[in-house]
Amino acid sequence: MFDPVHLRSFATVARTLSFTRAAERLGVRQSTVSQHVRKLEAVVGRPLFARDTHSVSLTPDGEAMLDFAAAILDTTERAMEHFGGSQVRGRLRFGASEDLVLTRLPTILAQFRHRHPLIDLELTVGLGGILQRLADERELDLVFAKRAPGDAHGTPVWRDRFVWVAGPDLPPLGPADPVPLVSYPPPSISRAVVVAALEAAARPWRMACTSASLSGLRAASLAGLGVVAHAETLVPPGLVPVPARAGLPELAGFDFVLSSGRHGLDEPGTALAETIMASADQLRARE
Repeated sequence: MFDPVHLRSFATVARTLSFTRAAERLGVRQSTVSQHVRKLEAVVGRPLFARDTHSVSLTPDGEAMLDFAAAILDTTERAMEHFGGSQVRGRLRFGASEDLVLTRLPTILAQFRHRHPLIDLELTVGLGGILQRLADERELDLVFAKRAPGDAHGTPVWRDRFVWVAGPDLPPLGPADPVPLVSYPPPSISRAVVVAALEAAARPWRMACTSASLSGLRAASLAGLGVVAHAETLVPPGLVPVPARAGLPELAGFDFVLSSGRHGLDEPGTALAETIMASADQLRARE
């Protein structure tokens, strides 16, 4: 039998690739997390992590266990909610960036509504910067979006990085050519990161397309109008990496985070935040 407590510690280490960060996230000591993982490895009789003094990574058996752990924890949670009868109620105004809405987030939100039928969920989709401002102004209760490099607000769900992508019919782009950009309007984080990188590299650029929607950016990219910076784990279908011969500068990493603005979360917000944290691997998995 697998202990759900051990599985939760294992899954948190797998998401953060750090026993220290996992302990902080779970609110326990690092030695406790290590003990949970050792006991789980003893049950399965195989190592789940490859560890050294500098890094932690999943073994092939660890990758398999992560899927099993997610399913077991999800089933356990649903069973407890069914027999315990979730009494969490209230209004929850939730904001999410569009690239996240096009993942499995709608499925996860549907499951959340089924488990918490007394919560009135309202969804707002938009740019992360705008959503964060609405949270700070108490017009949203919880926001799930990108956090700008160097920013400290919010709770990280996973670490990502921007990559250059374009449609397969992008005209040849040389290392000295002006870069045709396809981008969200300000206050887009990806736009700010791209412009800063190009300016730092003294690379000329021009704005080929500005769209407030991801579908607009994807359409312009597929039409060959230019290149777009996108989260590596959530690249839209049809877009491909820009060839290295274009000489584009490397882009900064960032975090997808949950944020409640300048106020804390109530019960509905906490319930959804916990659901999203537990579903991080599903969200960033490629179909």
